[in-house]
Formats: sequence, structure tokens, C-alpha cells
Amino acid sequence: MSNHPEDTASDAHAFVARPHRTFALLSAPVLASLIVEPLTGLVDTAFVAQLGAVPLASLGAATQVLSSLFWIFNFLGIGTQTEVAQAAGRGDTRGGREAASLALGLAFLIGIAVALLGWLGTPAALAFMSDETPVRESMRSYLVIRLLGAPAVLVIFSGFGALRGLQQMRAPLWIAAGANLVNLVLDPLLIFGAGPVPAYGVAGAAAASVAGQWIGALWTLAAVRRLIGLSPRVPWQHAPALLVVGRDLFLRTGSLTLFLLFATRAATRLGADAGAAHQIVRQVWFFTAFLLDAYAAVAQSLVAGFLGGGHAALARRAARVAGQWAVATGVVLTGLMGLGQATVAAALVPSAALTFFPAAWWVLALAQPLNAIAFVTDGIHWGTRDYAYLRNAMFVATAAGLLGIASLPRTPDALVWIWLVTAGWISLRATFGVLRIWPGIGAAPLGD
Repeated sequence: MSNHPEDTASDAHAFVARPHRTFALLSAPVLASLIVEPLTGLVDTAFVAQLGAVPLASLGAATQVLSSLFWIFNFLGIGTQTEVAQAAGRGDTRGGREAASLALGLAFLIGIAVALLGWLGTPAALAFMSDETPVRESMRSYLVIRLLGAPAVLVIFSGFGALRGLQQMRAPLWIAAGANLVNLVLDPLLIFGAGPVPAYGVAGAAAASVAGQWIGALWTLAAVRRLIGLSPRVPWQHAPALLVVGRDLFLRTGSLTLFLLFATRAATRLGADAGAAHQIVRQVWFFTAFLLDAYAAVAQSLVAGFLGGGHAALARRAARVAGQWAVATGVVLTGLMGLGQATVAAALVPSAALTFFPAAWWVLALAQPLNAIAFVTDGIHWGTRDYAYLRNAMFVATAAGLLGIASLPRTPDALVWIWLVTAGWISLRATFGVLRIWPGIGAAPLGD
């Protein structure tokens, strides 16, 4: 048997012999792909910014609407990754193929429904996001075109989950890079025009993105077919189980988003200066999440694969290794944030917001080890199919967090208290994540 870390999870030799090296080799391409994937928005922003304030504002509002719409269906990737990994672990090639085929079929159909409902709901979205007619019209031209890519986006979600479940971590990286390259090449041509091609402005940015997404979706299908296989008949009878996963993940992600929304609202209500400082700290937190999401994805695949093969001890070992990487990385992030505070403040923080920035920054810096544990234990529990537990743990953490936010006084130093409450919310998530594994509270799939 091969010891290559991208072999199926049932071939455990690479991890058994060199667990930390295997974890690192699997994490690196996932991290790269997670960083590459958001680049479409950054590229579009850079080009559209040259058109003026109205197109840029419309782009920001429209992409926020689309992001809020698409994240609901991240269960297609998470659930598929676990099912494919467990099938691979038990040597069930047919089961993995059927799981991938079902997810891709559902993704395509749901994508069509999302596009249709999105077109019907566009007027309401425009009215909610802006009061200015020029911004609304620009948003409309962008949304109408970008919704054509909804099936492609969801197919990519599902396909990436299937590939990562098989521990084929490099394929999503190349696909994401290729899709973004298409967008990068087409953006200036379609936005500004050249030769016989007219300038389409914001609509051109949307068309470039859609072209990249569909090329990425076709490439994803080809990769899944080559590495996993596709069933001649989609096993629709298993769709309800995947939709139950979707329900639990939807409720969990909605609860998470609710806390972040209220925390941001509380910071903004303190005034523009406190809101600006909060935005910088929050964006740095989101950036560190890319690294931690990579660890979560690898932990999910390893744990699911070993459980699928009946190797519970190896699954627990994979959880320990992932936890060790989480803690070590969290400590490193704390150090880097401490060293980089002055640089970030000088480069990004408006002078009027400097008073609010340092204390909030240090709260996040010191919370990074717990933040890392929260992310990585999420991945471990995804691998065990413990979706309901994650949902309930997030409910409790968010309820406590919202109570904390509501109790804060609106004083000049309240921003640091908002981040202290956020750190408490993170700590609760990490605590619930760890206790489910060590010692294993409740019906713990990995309890010793």
C-alpha cells in the first residue's frame, strides 16, 4: 500500500508512521485553496473600484446578498466530505461514489432553485440594501447575472467536499486557482471593454465571475468522476439524511452569524471610531479563520476515514494530533498578533480609532489558542457526524454571548468588553468541543 498522504483514509500507514507530517501535508493545500477561493471578490473589487463609488457600493452590497444566500448550503460540502471519508475508510467504493453523486445532483437542483428564487427576490433585496436608485440599478445588473452561477457554486461546494473526503486535497486548490484565473483574465475585458467587446461595467464583472464558476464546476465534476466515480443513477432515496444534516448545520451557522451580527451592531452603536476599530480586529479574526478551517477540514477527513474503517483508536489519535496543531498554532498567532499590533495600527486603523484598538486587539490575540481549538473540534465532530451536538453547543454559547452583549453599558471602554464577551463565546465553543472528546460527555462518538 502507498504511504502518500492523499491516499484514501482506509490506508492509514502514512498517518500511523508520521502523524504530524501527514497532517501538515494535508493541511497545506487546503489552506492555499481556502485563501484562493475568496480572491474572486477581491479581484472584482479592485477593477470595479476604478469605475467609481456607485459601482463599488453596488458590488459590495450585491456580494453580501449572494454570500448570505450561498452559505446556507455549506452542508452540501461538509456532509459529503464525512460520507465519502467514512465510505473510503471502510473500503466502500460504491458508497463513496453514491454519496458524491447524490450531493452533486442535489447541488445542481438546489442551485437552479436558488437562481429562480433569487431573481424573484431581487427587488426585495435591492430595497433592503440601499435607498439610492443608482446603487439599486447597478446591483440589479450584477445580481441577475451572478445568479446564473448558483448551480455551479453549489456543485463546487459539493465536489470539494467529496474530494477532501477522499483526502485529495490538491485538486480543489488547482480548481479554485483555475477558476480565479479565468475571472482575472475576463474582468478587465468585460468591465472596461476592448476592441469589439463593449464595456459592461459591473455586469461585466458578474459575467467574468460566472464564467470562472462554471469552468470550476465542470472541472470539479471531471475530478470527482476521475478520482471517485459517478453513479449512473443518483440515489435520491438518501437525500432526506443529507437534508437533516443541512438543517442542523443551517441552525448552527445561523446562531453563529446572529452573535457576530449583534456584536458588530453593539460596536457600531458606540460610534464610528469604535466601529472602525472593531472592523479591523474582526477582519483579522476572519483571516486567521482560513488557517484554522484548513485544520478542521483535515481533521474531519482523517477522523471520518478512520471511523469508517472501524479504527476508533486511530480516530482518537487523529483528534489529538489536530488538537495539538490547534493549540500550537493558536500560541503562534498570539505571538504574531502581539508583534504586529503597531504595524496593523499604523497601516489600517484611522487615527481617531486608535484609542479603542489596542485593548480589543489584545483580547483577540490572547483568545487565539481557544479560537483554534473551537475551529478544529468543529472539524472533528463533523467527521463523527455529531452535527446535532454542534448545533446545540452553538445555541448555548450564542445565548450566553447575546446575554453578555445585551448587558454591556454603552461607555467609551465598551469595545474591549464586547471582545471579552466574544472571547467568552469562543471559550464556550472550545469547551463544549473538547469535553465531547475528552473525556467524552453524553453519547460521544470518540469518548475514551
